[in-house]
Amino acid sequence: MKDRNNNNTFKHSPQKGGDSQNSASPQNGPAPGGPGGGPGQGPKVSPKEFVLLGIVAAIFIAIHFLYPPQSRAVYDVSLSYLQEMALIIPPVFILMGLFEVWVPKSFIQKYMGKEAGVKGIGLAFVFGTIPTGPVYIAFPIAAAMHRKGARLMNITIFLGTWAAAKLPQLMVELKFLGPSFTALRFVLTIISVVMIGLLVEKVITRKENKELVIEATD
Repeated sequence: MKDRNNNNTFKHSPQKGGDSQNSASPQNGPAPGGPGGGPGQGPKVSPKEFVLLGIVAAIFIAIHFLYPPQSRAVYDVSLSYLQEMALIIPPVFILMGLFEVWVPKSFIQKYMGKEAGVKGIGLAFVFGTIPTGPVYIAFPIAAAMHRKGARLMNITIFLGTWAAAKLPQLMVELKFLGPSFTALRFVLTIISVVMIGLLVEKVITRKENKELVIEATD
């Protein structure tokens, strides 16, 4: 009887090893780090990212069927904007890559961070007034500055100045609306942009602090 029991145990022992191999087999899911999960897995695309695209497509379809005469103008304007972005955005991304590599984080923190003080506010105004081009070019630049440690207030001033106080825009405004109107609007724009920057920084900083407190209590 003992010999039979021993033989049975030896007969069943390879099955245990086989079970351990089967647990790592592809039937039970890919191993960590493989193409299906873990560090080797690529970024997943959320369906929410296609919601805006779907809404725009639905609007285009509705205009095409409900307002056929106006649909042609909508297509032409949309195509012109796409062509403009196709010409502008790639060079901007190249410049952003050079900015990420060549400009050290300590430089941005020194001249555009919290320790910069009034100097950082002045540089934000200068950087916002000198460039030309549509305002959407400023968004990747602002994101790169934020990653490098620029102050939120200075980033907001940079965006607001780019949108409302660029030098080419001021020159045209000066010609058609006169020096009094241009000077008054420019001064009020500066005051408004600084106030908006302070408010944005305070609200976002408070929100981030609350999130840190919640994470610490958890």
